[in-house]
Amino acid sequence: MMLKPSIDVLLDKVDSKYSLVVLEAKRAHELRDGEAATQKFSSVKPTLQALEELAEGNVTIHPAPEAKRTALKEKRELERLLKIEEERKIKEQIAKEQAEEEAKQRKDKGVPQAAKAPVVETVEAPIAKAVEGE
Repeated sequence: MMLKPSIDVLLDKVDSKYSLVVLEAKRAHELRDGEAATQKFSSVKPTLQALEELAEGNVTIHPAPEAKRTALKEKRELERLLKIEEERKIKEQIAKEQAEEEAKQRKDKGVPQAAKAPVVETVEAPIAKAVEGE
């Protein structure tokens, strides 16, 4: 059984067999984990799909590994911050719902409206009392 794509074609795309194996394994893991494919595949297995992408030239070794590491760190940090923001929004929603529930329970228990909110007298009320007292 012949391997398609041919090993000769694949070795033309990379520097060494070691690089080929490492790149193929990393790409196969990415495909297995749900990374977007760059083409339609004739193979079912992620390892062979990765080799197909390599043969077509759709996947290459990252020319600047340090830049890739930095990009990955930034991506992870962004994901972490998004998760924190999502948790904060959920906590705010829970607090809001609890406050609404407490207000509803106070209302249902028959707490007088006057006890709920302080009464604010207007300026005219003291004047009216003073006029009546004269």
